[in-house]
Amino acid sequence: MAKPQSPQELLPLTPPVFHILLALADEERHGYGIMQDVARQTDGALQLGPGTLYGCLKRMLAAGLVEESDERPDPALDDERRRYYRMTVLGKRAACAEAQRLTCAVLAAKSKLSGVIS
Repeated sequence: MAKPQSPQELLPLTPPVFHILLALADEERHGYGIMQDVARQTDGALQLGPGTLYGCLKRMLAAGLVEESDERPDPALDDERRRYYRMTVLGKRAACAEAQRLTCAVLAAKSKLSGVIS
């Protein structure tokens, strides 16, 4: 996959990719930490298994949405095999663009369904 030039080229993001980016918005995390945060964000509606998570991360690394972090917590408190990930500038822009796209979709739904939704 070639690296996109703009976030709009990546839209729409899949729910797992969007939620992985949200998990990385406030801090760097390792895989299990990402899985836990995504489950927390979605009240358990989206449970990422290792295959889905690491498949997404591989594609996100190739697209330039995330990168591996060289920084590590205290080695005495951390497993050296863990890989930590952080969002790139492109990842932040793509997450913002997707949030805006979803906001527009929700507003359109509310407008069209205002008589149906109570």
